[in-house]
Amino acid sequence: MPHSQALIATAVNHVKRVDPVMRDLIDQAGPFTLKLDRNRFGMLVRSILSQQISTKAARSIRLKLEGLLAPGKISPESIAAVTDDQLRSVGLSGQKVSYVRDLSERSLDNRLRLSRIGRLSDEDVIEHLIQVRGIGRWTAQMFLIFSLGRLNVFPHDDLIVRSSIQELYGLPQLPDKQTSHEIAEVWAPYRSVASWYCWRWIDVKSRSNPDASQYPV
Repeated sequence: MPHSQALIATAVNHVKRVDPVMRDLIDQAGPFTLKLDRNRFGMLVRSILSQQISTKAARSIRLKLEGLLAPGKISPESIAAVTDDQLRSVGLSGQKVSYVRDLSERSLDNRLRLSRIGRLSDEDVIEHLIQVRGIGRWTAQMFLIFSLGRLNVFPHDDLIVRSSIQELYGLPQLPDKQTSHEIAEVWAPYRSVASWYCWRWIDVKSRSNPDASQYPV
C-alpha cells in the first residue's frame, strides 16, 4: 500500500534532521518520488535482471523482455509460456534464465505466495524469498523497498549505496558492513528513504534529472 505524503514528509525530514550530509544531498536531489511496483513477481524479475550488470543494461534487457511477453505483463504464466532460447534472445544469461524459471515455477505451484508475503516481517520476507534460486539478501531487500514499501531497509551490500556513502562521507575506501551500518543507524526508522537518496547521488553528481520514481531497478 502506498505511503501517505505526510508519512514520506516525516521520513525525509527525519533523515535531514539527524544527518547533515544527507540533508545536503536531499536538498540537491529534490523530492522523494519512489513509486511502488504493484507487480510483485515482475519486481523480483527486474531485480534478478539487475544482478551484476549496470542499471542501463538491466533496463535494456527488461524492455526487451517486456516486448517478448507483450501484450501480457511479466508474470509466472507468461514466463512459463516462452522457451529458454527466447529468454536468452532478449539478453538473459543461462544462469538468469534458470533463476527466472525457478521463480515462475514456485509462484505457479504456490510454494511462493507473493499475494500474502506482505503480512510477514522484513526478516521473514527475506527468509522466504531466498529459497528461490538466484535470490539473495540484496534482491529480497530490493523487493522490500520497491514493492512492499518497507521504510527501514538498509541494503549495505549494494555497491552504489556503499560507493555513495564513501564519497558523501569522505571515506578513504568503500565502507565495510560495520561502518555502513554505523552511518545508517541514525537514519532509522527510515533507512530505505536515505538509501534511495544514496542512489540519487549519481544523478546529482552528473547533474542529470531522470525519472527516478523506480530508481534504481
